[in-house]
Amino acid sequence: MKKIVTIIGVAFASLFMFTGCGYNGIVSQKEAVEQQWANVENQYQKRADLVPNLVATVKGFAKHEEKVFTELAEARSKLGGTVSVDASITDDPEKLAQFQKTQRELGAGLGRLLALTENYPELKSNANFLDLQSQLEGIENRIATERKRYNDAVGAYNKSIQMFPGVITAKMFHFEKKAYFQAEEGTQKAPAVSFD
Repeated sequence: MKKIVTIIGVAFASLFMFTGCGYNGIVSQKEAVEQQWANVENQYQKRADLVPNLVATVKGFAKHEEKVFTELAEARSKLGGTVSVDASITDDPEKLAQFQKTQRELGAGLGRLLALTENYPELKSNANFLDLQSQLEGIENRIATERKRYNDAVGAYNKSIQMFPGVITAKMFHFEKKAYFQAEEGTQKAPAVSFD
């Protein structure tokens, strides 16, 4: 009987040490995902903060383009309900998809705003506008970089909770998979180019 109790005790101690190390690793990877999510949000927030300055500059030159300004303001106001430092959005693919949709709407509005410059040559040469446009391009590049880093962190975390021995620890402590950023609809196919 004493031998059985010793074996069970050793098994539990081994299991505790085994899951303790796995637990710490999973927690570290989960934190890396959440930290990277904060970096993504930070870049999106910088873009949202840049919008009023960009709109104000363009408004000075294109007073009768009110429809574009209204659409952009509406897209930015939608972000008020979705841009937050709450990383729980990464646990729900539907919430993350809604976040991406809202960000795409703002991006489309910014695209229409920048397209106005073709109608206003004096705007294209305005130093303030050129500076804001440059800042926006830099932010868009940083958003793409941070999204990739986020997806990399999610991949490492998701793999660790699905592979042995991490899967045991993940099930014991209810670690769930995180959602990835997905490519936008239609980006999987290269556009057809014709020189006819």
